[in-house]
Amino acid sequence: MTTFQDRERAEEAKFAHDEEMLFRIHARRNRLLGQWAAERMGLSSVEAEAYAKSVVQADFEEAGDEDVIRKLLGDLIAAGVDASEGEVRAALDAKQVEARRALMGEA
Repeated sequence: MTTFQDRERAEEAKFAHDEEMLFRIHARRNRLLGQWAAERMGLSSVEAEAYAKSVVQADFEEAGDEDVIRKLLGDLIAAGVDASEGEVRAALDAKQVEARRALMGEA
C-alpha cells in the first residue's frame, strides 16, 4: 500500500470520526435542551425524560436547528411559560458547549 493510500484512509477515518462526534454532540445538546425546557414547564422527571427524547427526535425533521427551536418555543409558549426565541437560542448555544465538554471529557 502506498503512502498516499494510507493518508487517504486516515483522512476518511478522521472525517467519519468527526461526523460521529458532531452527531453525538447535537443529540446530547438536544437532550439537555429538552431537560432545560421541561424544567421550565414544570414537568415531572418521567415526563421530562420523555420530553427530552422528543426534542432529540425533533432534530431529524429538517437540517439545521430551526426545527428544534420551533418545537421548544412552541411547547414553552403552549405551557404558559414566558419565553422568547432569543432565550431559546441562548440556551441552545449554552447546551452545545455543555454537551461538547461532556463528550470531550469522555474521550
